Amino acid sequence: MSAFKSDFLNVLQARGFIHQVSEPEALDALAAKGPVTAYIGFDCTASSLHVGSLLPIMLLYWLQRTGHKPIALMGGGTTRVGDPSGKDESRKLLTDADIEANLAGIRTVFDKFLTFGDGATDALMANNAAWLNGLNYIDFLRDVGRHFSVNRMLAFDSVKLRLERQHELSFLEFNYMILQAYDFVELYKRHGCVLQMGGSDQWGNIVNGIDLGRRMANAQLFALTTPLLTTASGAKMGKTAAGAVWLNADRVSPYDYWQFWRNTEDGDVVRFLKLFTVLPLDEIARLAALQGAEINEAKKVLATEATALMHGGKAAEEAEATARKTFEEGQLAQSLPTVEIPRAELDAGFGVLNAFVKAGLVASNGEARRQIKAGGIRVNDQAVTDEKAALSAASLTPEGVVKLSLGKKRHVLLRPV
Repeated sequence: MSAFKSDFLNVLQARGFIHQVSEPEALDALAAKGPVTAYIGFDCTASSLHVGSLLPIMLLYWLQRTGHKPIALMGGGTTRVGDPSGKDESRKLLTDADIEANLAGIRTVFDKFLTFGDGATDALMANNAAWLNGLNYIDFLRDVGRHFSVNRMLAFDSVKLRLERQHELSFLEFNYMILQAYDFVELYKRHGCVLQMGGSDQWGNIVNGIDLGRRMANAQLFALTTPLLTTASGAKMGKTAAGAVWLNADRVSPYDYWQFWRNTEDGDVVRFLKLFTVLPLDEIARLAALQGAEINEAKKVLATEATALMHGGKAAEEAEATARKTFEEGQLAQSLPTVEIPRAELDAGFGVLNAFVKAGLVASNGEARRQIKAGGIRVNDQAVTDEKAALSAASLTPEGVVKLSLGKKRHVLLRPV
C-alpha cells in the first residue's frame, strides 16, 4: 500500500474508501499543501437519504476532518431530470414543491456529520438549481453542448446498458451527464472546487466534468470514487426485506437503525467499522481479531458507533439497552418501536394480518400469510398459526401493549390509545 503525503488520501486509503483517483500524485501534492475544496452531489428524490448515501457522506466527513473544505451539492436542478446511471427505468418527475420539501428533509442529515460556516474548511451546502434552473437553452447548447461528443456519450455504461436492454432512455435523462459536468465547472468558478467524489458508477460522469473544466476554464480538476458497496453475500448495501434503511429518524427509528447494523454479516464487520464509524484503526484491528461468538461484540460496537454518528450518543445507548433487554434478558423493553391504534379497533377484534401491516413489519396481508406459514410471526412471543386470528383487549401484556415479532430480530409494540 503506497503512502500518500496528504492525511486526506492516507486516511481514505487506510479505511477502504478509494476505488479510483485521477492523477493521484497531483491531487496528493495539492492536498498536502493546503485546503482542497471538493464536492459530492445528492439528488432530492425523497424526503430522506438512505444508508446507500452514507458512504459519500463519510467521504465528506473525512475530507473536513483532514483539513479540507466539503461542499454538499443538493441537486435541486438535476432532480428535475434524473440520473440514468444503473437504472432501467426513467425516474418519476417531481414538482418543484416536492423537490423543495425533500431538500429540507435531507439537509438535517449533513448537520450531524459536517461543520458549516464561512471559514476556509467549513462546509458549504450548494444547490445546482441556482445555475441550472435559469439556463438559456440555446446559450447552453452553444457554450457547453459543443464540448460533448454524442459518440462518446453513447459509449458510457449508464447509456449503453439501457440501450442494450432496449429500455427507453429519454432525451431528458441523456442530458444528465452534461448537467453534472457543468455543475463541476460552476462549482470551480464559484468556490474554487477542484475535486468531485462519488461512487464508482459516477466515474464517467466525473471525468466528463474534468474534461469540460479543462475546455471551458483551463482548470485542472480531479476525480475520486469509492468502491461499489455490496455485502459479503453479494446483496446491495442498505436494502432489507422491509425496504430502504432511511437516515431520518421519522422514517427509520434509531432502534431499527441500530438493529440494521447489528445484523451485519460476519464478513462485513471490519470493513463497515472502517467505513461507517470514526473508531481509530487500532481499535478496529482489536475488534477484527475477535473470533466465533465474540464477533457479535464487534457487531454491537459497529451498531452503537454508527447510530451515535447519525442519531447521537444517547439514542445509540438507548437502542443498545433496548436490544439487550429484549434479546439477552428476555424483558419487554418499552422503548421498542411503537405504533398506536384506536382502542375501539382492538376491542372490536383487530386481525393479526392487519396488525402486522399496520406495524410496518410486512408490506401486505399476503406477505403476512406467507410468514405465518413459515412460522415467522409471533404475538407476545407466541407463534401465530391461524391467519384469521385477531387481537383483542385480552392480548394486552401487563404493560398495556401487544408485542408483534417478525422473525427473531424485528419487534414492534402495538399500543391502544
